[in-house]
Amino acid sequence: MPSIASTHSVKVYRHPSAFPQQLWDALYQNEQAANVILPHATKTRVAEPNGSQLWMTCSTFLSARDDPELDLILSCVEGPLGSYPIFIIPTALFHHLHDDYLYPRLELLISQILLEIPQERVFSVFAPQPISIAFTKLWSCRTGVGFYEEPYYAAQLTYCTSETFVDRRATTFPDVVYVPRRATEEDVASVAPLCQGFAETSAPFLLNDKRARKEAKYLIRSGYLWVLEARRPGENPELASIVAVTRQSATVAGITKVFTNPRWRKRGCAERLVRAVCKELLRSKQSIVLYCAHDNAAAAGVYHRVGFVGLDDSKRRVAGVEPWLEVGFDRDVVELGHW
Repeated sequence: MPSIASTHSVKVYRHPSAFPQQLWDALYQNEQAANVILPHATKTRVAEPNGSQLWMTCSTFLSARDDPELDLILSCVEGPLGSYPIFIIPTALFHHLHDDYLYPRLELLISQILLEIPQERVFSVFAPQPISIAFTKLWSCRTGVGFYEEPYYAAQLTYCTSETFVDRRATTFPDVVYVPRRATEEDVASVAPLCQGFAETSAPFLLNDKRARKEAKYLIRSGYLWVLEARRPGENPELASIVAVTRQSATVAGITKVFTNPRWRKRGCAERLVRAVCKELLRSKQSIVLYCAHDNAAAAGVYHRVGFVGLDDSKRRVAGVEPWLEVGFDRDVVELGHW
């Protein structure tokens, strides 16, 4: 913990090309938790500057002689379908994230945010649970913008590695053949309703038909989408499940969307596709991360059987598996984004 005499400072960056090496080092040293920030920053590093993109850091000076210690990293950036939430990641261990540590740092970040962007841009915050709770209270107190007691998303950050991955031979059936593969342009019409179905489980980030088709095209053309195709004799093939992997960095890939066609539920389709995707990703990545909602026991079971850690019933703490929270602000005041 810093001494009472320590001071905090905030730095603002409009483009990743301006990031100091210390910031890149911190992102890569926390690559799993940084999956919400690092892949986008890496991709944007070679893009033209965009005034709507913003990153901030909060650091602590322990003494006049020492370099500052980087504490918090914040991003306020745009995605393909709209603005992303405010993402915040810490460099400190989870058990250090108590109010005495967070409040002075978050207060400085909030003061700087209000100088940089309109307050209606902050429609939600997604971060490790203690950070989201503290930020929400401070932001609401400072701006007068209310927040929703029911979080938009409460989930566990979990990961799978080659050591934890469970490779099983897929069960075969006489009447259907399942084929996991990358999605192609020919799949757009079939993928769009599944994107829309996933969005319906992620209120308030809903998609109409046009935007669902736009997302399907984006995911497919970017090479981010995998599908499980179900083939029955004498019938047209049908997409049973989709998995999107939209955030990749040097050693970590992030699964960001898993959805099963309602017609193909309770057949193990999601597990079959997630396992196939993880097996392929682990050829080049050291770990795969995803967020598993606290209220989705079925999904937790699927991910646990594939090899994602910290999702069994033992309740034992696993390093790197932490609760994250997305809290939304008054939609009558803010401009809702999409992610």
